[in-house]
Amino acid sequence: MATVAVTGHMRIDPERSAAVADSLRSVLASSSAGGLTGLSCLAEGADALFADLVLEAGGRLEVVLPSHDYRARMVAPHFAADFDRLRGAAAVVTVMPYRQASARAYKAANRVLLGRADLLVAVWNGLPGRPGGTADTVAAARAAGLPVKVVPV
Repeated sequence: MATVAVTGHMRIDPERSAAVADSLRSVLASSSAGGLTGLSCLAEGADALFADLVLEAGGRLEVVLPSHDYRARMVAPHFAADFDRLRGAAAVVTVMPYRQASARAYKAANRVLLGRADLLVAVWNGLPGRPGGTADTVAAARAAGLPVKVVPV
């Protein structure tokens, strides 16, 4: 059974979303022999798309939330119903021991993802970003020797 984690951009260009979804489906299909577990923090964009595709593929979804206030503070109203649906579909939901969302909480959540994963999929433009974001997560995975598959956006 393969365990695949995701990191990626919260905003995917609508003109690229179909191609990104197809690339993610391909990665998941090649990783699903013997079963599939997908790990996601359920952020809007790449994380949510990945989570939907894991479920579409019949995989097991596990969610790692960075903080106790993540939904209240970080989930935009237009995304709340999708967030709730995906969280409800998860086999496991781990909430990190941080009261408030912060770069520290995101880094800790990403460490949990990387510690459980056999592969990291990064929906990423290859550029540096904010602390605890996609670039940091990719760098941490590579430093730990975890395979990384980049899906360009």
